[in-house]
Amino acid sequence: MARLLADIRACRVCADQLGHEPRPIVQAHGEARILIVGQAPGRLVHETGAPFNDPSGDRLRAWMGIERATFYDETKIAIAAMGFCFPGVKNGADLPPRPECAPLWRPRLMPLLARVRLTLVIGAYAQRWHLAAKAGVTETVRAWDAFGPTRMPLPHPSWRNSAWLKRNPWFEAEALPALRARVAATLGEELGGASD
Repeated sequence: MARLLADIRACRVCADQLGHEPRPIVQAHGEARILIVGQAPGRLVHETGAPFNDPSGDRLRAWMGIERATFYDETKIAIAAMGFCFPGVKNGADLPPRPECAPLWRPRLMPLLARVRLTLVIGAYAQRWHLAAKAGVTETVRAWDAFGPTRMPLPHPSWRNSAWLKRNPWFEAEALPALRARVAATLGEELGGASD
């Protein structure tokens, strides 16, 4: 894992396509029990080098019902976006993840995360890759319970999605309690196993 993470962080495959220096951001450890799969880092994450170190991360942690210390404990939570580098901005919105990243790194990284028991799949790109989702984000997230107890699709926690959350009150009423229960059970199982 250490060698792979070093290789990922040194990656410059898409350097010519970006308008800035690549800074691949990933958090992973072979003991992690939860995997968070997002789209790609935003500008603030690119600048700080910590995944979800922005208002979206604050909302995601609230959704999960956990504190920053737990979130950034790599032995508990792995964070591996579909694209590891900030892809840039066009017309005020972040560009999609670079297409080179997932096929290059995911086949090597996923087998090393064998202890993951819950995967949170955020946004359309991640949902197509990890869930083979053919529907849009709303339909995929609405069917959250159909993916079983080990995978849960989520909308992006960006504050830009506040209107989506208002239009879809079922997400807060039904999906978020299930998400918090799954996170607590997964981390509780991990913590319980450590004390035996």
